[in-house]
Amino acid sequence: MNRRDLLKTGLVAGAALAMPSRVFATPQSGSARDRQLFEIAKRELDRASDVIWKRDIVGIADFGLHSAERRFHLVNLEREEVQSYHVTHGAGSDPEHDGWLNNYSNRVGSNASSRGAYVTWEWYVGRYGRSMRLGGLDETNEAAFRRAIVMHHAKYAEPSHINRWGRLGRSNGCFAMGDDQFRKALPQLSGGRLIFADSLGIAEDGSRAARGKIKPLSGDRAQVMKKRRPAEG
Repeated sequence: MNRRDLLKTGLVAGAALAMPSRVFATPQSGSARDRQLFEIAKRELDRASDVIWKRDIVGIADFGLHSAERRFHLVNLEREEVQSYHVTHGAGSDPEHDGWLNNYSNRVGSNASSRGAYVTWEWYVGRYGRSMRLGGLDETNEAAFRRAIVMHHAKYAEPSHINRWGRLGRSNGCFAMGDDQFRKALPQLSGGRLIFADSLGIAEDGSRAARGKIKPLSGDRAQVMKKRRPAEG
């Protein structure tokens, strides 16, 4: 059996072993922002169906907020809690380097962020140390594997970068985080969980940012939701 077949078999087996979908109640406590995040997490899990086989925690990257904000949310549906971290966007999405994401791209070589749902795969050690591979599940991010879009830590994603420059640095389209925050996020997201990225613009008080350059994706958009993993080189 070659590596391609092994990867396919592994993904199918993972989905087959998944527990039946559980119904999570929307928390009545917590902030207005957190309640919105829970709704989005449940919506995207339902849309992904059995492609996601670990459904306890969902990562939501809200690129409608400035990069100085804690805009990567770990939404724990079992504990009914949200943890929020900093995360970068791609240089191709922010040519002015002002900390705002202005556009998305799924094109190889664009160095831009892509919007849509991702499935997390295994972690590996690469250029930035320990990193986590991602698979794009929508037409808007299906090239994630070919583009080598992953989660990793980076010095330009440290909170100290915000203290000095007022914003994070930019990645090549990857979800980069500071080392300490990445160490906390990695074990909670790896191995078949969902990450969703979009320009939501949900402020801490639950209001929506009015920047207005990019409209959020609609829930009934065209979707790929691939059920097989592409072979590695």
